[in-house]
Amino acid sequence: MERRSFLRGAVIGTSAAAFGGTLMRGAAYAAPAQPGAGPYGALGAANANGIQLPAGFTSRIIARSGQTVAGTSYTWHNAPDGGACFADGTGWIYVSNSEISSTGGASALKFNSSGTVTSAYRILGNTNRNCAGGKTPWNTWLSCEEVDTGYVYETDPWGVNAAVRRAAMGRFNHEAAAADPVRRAVYLTEDKSDGCFYRFVPSTWGNLSSGTLQVLVAGTATSGSFTWQNVPDADGSPTATRYQVSAAKKFNGGEGCHYANDTVWFTTKGDNRLWQLNLAAGTYELAYDDSLVVGGAPLTGVDNVTGSSSGDLFVAEDGGNMEICVITPDDVVAPFLRIGGQSSSEICGPAFSPDGKRLYFSSQRGTSGSSSGGITYEVTGPFRA
Repeated sequence: MERRSFLRGAVIGTSAAAFGGTLMRGAAYAAPAQPGAGPYGALGAANANGIQLPAGFTSRIIARSGQTVAGTSYTWHNAPDGGACFADGTGWIYVSNSEISSTGGASALKFNSSGTVTSAYRILGNTNRNCAGGKTPWNTWLSCEEVDTGYVYETDPWGVNAAVRRAAMGRFNHEAAAADPVRRAVYLTEDKSDGCFYRFVPSTWGNLSSGTLQVLVAGTATSGSFTWQNVPDADGSPTATRYQVSAAKKFNGGEGCHYANDTVWFTTKGDNRLWQLNLAAGTYELAYDDSLVVGGAPLTGVDNVTGSSSGDLFVAEDGGNMEICVITPDDVVAPFLRIGGQSSSEICGPAFSPDGKRLYFSSQRGTSGSSSGGITYEVTGPFRA
């Protein structure tokens, strides 16, 4: 399903954008006193886990930093961040990064068909500030280091094969990755205030050991056409990759990245924007900008992003109201869930189970505000097919 941009230069009021109405283009208006709700309905009262959810949805805690995962002998990592799910027979696996300096890495939780955790284990260790990443079509997890000379590591969600550093994908302040099987490329965000948006084109699809790193080239406008240009030195030394191509478009703090149906979306935290690239047409535009919403934006502190089978986007907040917000294909933007009492944390790693019935995510610092207080959750309910 092709998603439309719902801004296109308009100033939009939260009565539609946040609460499920039809968006007005080119008009400004204030939120009504008694707003409605998004596609899943209004959020209910906080449950025992401190999470507000729409009717019909429930939550449970599946792991806590520094504590043994129930039913296993494995201690869950600190500062859980980006994540993804992988099918495993009749069950599935959820992988999660650890945004800790020097030891970082990533861990995995294995579930059986009923959703019970059967094992937990390490799939990557002794790396640096593993923030987000992305899933490949050949069922590996790309774990990205969020440091100036960071690498991408390709890991095995089953923990059988050793993780491999993929130096050809560039050394920079990596954030997220999204694979495009049509153009046979992997898109990469850079978490710097003057960062770039990249794609890596492997020499052989399915093998990330060699290839070409390219950067998006475009003007300074918020929409238009774009092209790709090779980065001369993917190693980023002595000149950082983002400064090697003078015409490269700069983005303010690249965060989450998601690909589906010839479109890639990515967030920029410095300006609270969601960008949309139409890869078939070679054009880009804003899909969301909280500064253009009148009366209080429904989505702030944009961070990780994932998608569902219905074409909905789910965007996690770093700060804001500690929400995951949904953006529908027909341009509705609304909170899907909200976590209370954790304002010093951020929501990370949203990912759906293979059947689309369970959503996993973490609160990186939990109620304590410390990296040792991370909590990983599961939400189950009637997600839109």
